[in-house]
Amino acid sequence: MILVTGAAGFIGSVIVKELNALGIEDLLLCDHFETGDKWKNLRGLKYDSFVQVEDLFDHPIWKKQGGLKAIYHMGACSATTELDMDFLYKNNTEYTNKLLALATTKNIPIVYASSAATYGAGEQGYSDDHKGIAKLVPLNKYGYSKQLSDEWILKQTKKPKVWFGVKFFNVFGPNEYHKGKMSSVVFQSFNQIKEVGEVKLFKSHRPDYKDGEQLRDFVYVKDVVRAMIALIDAGKKKPSISGIYNLGTGEARSFHDLVKATYAAMDIKPKITFIDMPVELRNQYQYYTQADMGKLKKALPKFKFMKLEEAVDDYVRNHLAQENPYLSV
Repeated sequence: MILVTGAAGFIGSVIVKELNALGIEDLLLCDHFETGDKWKNLRGLKYDSFVQVEDLFDHPIWKKQGGLKAIYHMGACSATTELDMDFLYKNNTEYTNKLLALATTKNIPIVYASSAATYGAGEQGYSDDHKGIAKLVPLNKYGYSKQLSDEWILKQTKKPKVWFGVKFFNVFGPNEYHKGKMSSVVFQSFNQIKEVGEVKLFKSHRPDYKDGEQLRDFVYVKDVVRAMIALIDAGKKKPSISGIYNLGTGEARSFHDLVKATYAAMDIKPKITFIDMPVELRNQYQYYTQADMGKLKKALPKFKFMKLEEAVDDYVRNHLAQENPYLSV
């Protein structure tokens, strides 16, 4: 059996879909459905059982020798604007560390979600070399909660034989529909275009960046999930590649490029308006992110990421523009 936490969420549900596509249905899913539409992310997907977040560590699977073959730990509060650090520490840091400790004692391959938010303003660069991890200075509490787990696992004398912490950059794609303000610019742009015919982007509040030319490493969720599954498979064959990895494309693109690609996929001429960024976001806003992907390329030399325009086109035409935008097997 394979455990997927955060399974009803964005990336977690895409993992379930991809595992199903590989013929794997012996899955234990962990999450909270809550009152929104997260449940729709799992509709049509196949799994053995579902457990609430607070009940996971009491589940009988932990008493069964060899019961879990792998763990994909995506469960966390992913809101970069969350202000309650105690809440973030309990749900993100402590929960992750406890799963890592269990994976160590029970020899279970594990991949857990870190974040590019750990890189802060990028003053230390975007290298996933372990030697530089402790020097990173996140700009927000969410990034700090992820940073703490990265530092914690690196300090442990005993680690899982096969483990990966993956620093997600700007992930977009199907099944993010429940995320509201935290959903991707592609999803928000698509809806703005449908509703009012134009897209609003934040102005730049730095003289070295023009409006709309803020740069991000945008990466498609389908690629992110394929990479995590490939890392677990590669780690089982060669455990020494275990560690913390960036998961981006290695190519920074502008928000302007992203929105133009969205318009192109909708076969509509672009119309973009620039608005002031809220004051409370300005001090924690990243103007540039670009993953150093050298380490992943060595671990997965044959792995290829989709180009931005190709990924946006797939997302818009095959999901957002469809009556049922959700993934299914």
